[in-house]
Amino acid sequence: MFVKFLILLTMVALIVGMAARTSHGAGRERVYVVKPSDTLWAIAAHNYAGDPRAAIWKLEQRNKLASDTLVPGQKLYLP
Repeated sequence: MFVKFLILLTMVALIVGMAARTSHGAGRERVYVVKPSDTLWAIAAHNYAGDPRAAIWKLEQRNKLASDTLVPGQKLYLP
């Protein structure tokens, strides 16, 4: 009896695992256009909660920035 229950439970878990889909809950990626007085710190502090240093790192990684120098009109993808 226990073996049948265990097999049934395993099959249900496999079916649920195969039917699971991504939720796309993160939303669409946003694009930010750099203004003349913008800095990475200001952009991170304005668009993310918490410590701006973590957000700066994410911005640098997502946009493949080699330095922290921004050019007005430059487009940044906000992760």
